[in-house]
Amino acid sequence: MWVSRPRPTGTRKVKNGKENICWIGILLLAFLSSCSPQELHEARDVVTQADSLRAEGKMYGADIGDSASLAQAYETLRSWRVCYPTDFVYACYHYGRLLREKENPVEAMQVFIDATHSYTHDYHILGRVYSNMGDICHLANEFDLSYDMFNRSADCFLRESDTVTYNYAVYRMAFSKAEIADSINCLSLLHKIESIPELKELILMTKAELYKKCNQYDSAIYYVNQSKCNGIHSSTCALVKAYAFLHIGINDSALLYANIVLSDTLTSYQNKFNAMYVVSHLDSTLCSDEVRALDSQREDIRYYEYEPEKEKLSQAIQLLKQNLNHRHDWRGYVVISVLLISIIVSIALSIVLKHRKNQMHEQVVSLANQQATNMLKSIKQHILSADIYSTLHWKDYVSMKTNVDLYMGSIVTKLETYHLNEVEIRFCVLTLLDYRLRVISKILNYSYPSAIKTLKKRISNKLGTTPPDLKDFLLHILPQT
Repeated sequence: MWVSRPRPTGTRKVKNGKENICWIGILLLAFLSSCSPQELHEARDVVTQADSLRAEGKMYGADIGDSASLAQAYETLRSWRVCYPTDFVYACYHYGRLLREKENPVEAMQVFIDATHSYTHDYHILGRVYSNMGDICHLANEFDLSYDMFNRSADCFLRESDTVTYNYAVYRMAFSKAEIADSINCLSLLHKIESIPELKELILMTKAELYKKCNQYDSAIYYVNQSKCNGIHSSTCALVKAYAFLHIGINDSALLYANIVLSDTLTSYQNKFNAMYVVSHLDSTLCSDEVRALDSQREDIRYYEYEPEKEKLSQAIQLLKQNLNHRHDWRGYVVISVLLISIIVSIALSIVLKHRKNQMHEQVVSLANQQATNMLKSIKQHILSADIYSTLHWKDYVSMKTNVDLYMGSIVTKLETYHLNEVEIRFCVLTLLDYRLRVISKILNYSYPSAIKTLKKRISNKLGTTPPDLKDFLLHILPQT
């Protein structure tokens, strides 16, 4: 038996899918090659050296090395942040610290924010980044925000099971709560780390700061006295005593500790500013000119140090708050990127598959047409034009149908489903047998060539094809055994 072949839908020129894939590859290579491999290698070396210096207590670009090299390493790794996310975060960390050292908190905050938007799974370095962000917030007196940053830092260290840095992060969280006189949460956090010997001095100082903020000056003095008040916190402890004695009314002691703060060359401008206030209001031995000189120094500190830094810190905090509201935006970009890449890959694959399918279909159709043509030629050898009447019983339609269906796999029965009349079906049979129009017109008794052409056009319209493609269509609906 003959099996029916699908009706030809025509061929459409399809672009080669391999070319599209090549273009996609070229675009990806162009993106990745925005920085040369040599620049990438140098950038990673700079970051490695910076991390080694940090372990020694030094800073790349400030103590050793060139700050421009670190800045270039940050920019280079920023271009490769998708491929090398952890190296990029390390570059952000070291470059951000350098910007803080250069008193540029706005750019430092932006660099740290870039680090938090990376895809790294190294939570230890992320914890350091959040810790630096918390320090900037603390300097800006944004204590709730600093607590949030230190809390994120603690979570990162906890993921890495780094108990030492985790405990320091908890201490910073407690100190942020102390600054806003939140005694319940502050003491609760300190309770977690009070058994750590290395943090004893810091815990005492935090409690002293807490009770000073809560106006419990006796307790503040008690905890300061418990502390050794050594190192970088000595002037801070002295200032706590100065303010506590000032509010208690022990002016001599307040003046003594205020002068200790002023004599410390390493004290911060904020501590110096506050100590000058105590001295100028309590030291009765000062003449009016000396008091005015102290007030003038305080104004100089406010104008040249406090106000400019306050403005920079405010900008840094505003930048952080904007990114806090959109801190998960990078996930949206990743989702969009993945979707776009998936769509591009899907389109490329569909083009390739469709192209291959069309090629296979064309090969199958060509082979089927060739087989059908060969079969029809074989039939035609037995049906000469002079003998067509006797061989196919041409004049009797019923007999003709029986014989043609026998030779050609029920083609007449198939054509009848298209509502063709007897003449039209005869024309189709002769067309399949590859008779020319001139011969067909004689067999069908058409005197004029134009009439046979009109018949062919009418048949094509009924079959839903065009006159030039009539034979191809008939070959495709031809049942095959």
